[in-house]
Amino acid sequence: MAFQIRSDRKESETKSIRFPLELVERIEEAIKGNDVTFSGFVIQACEYALDHMATEE
Repeated sequence: MAFQIRSDRKESETKSIRFPLELVERIEEAIKGNDVTFSGFVIQACEYALDHMATEE
């Protein structure tokens, strides 16, 4: 399944993370016109990555 941006609000905890400026620019461009915040996009991208990681057996 392809990654799709969705609007979603959940209970959360604050974490600080540093992003390379180029990545920030790419994310901001990707979320333009979508009902999603920068944080919301990052959360969705992390969930997608975790759900699609190859698992060691």
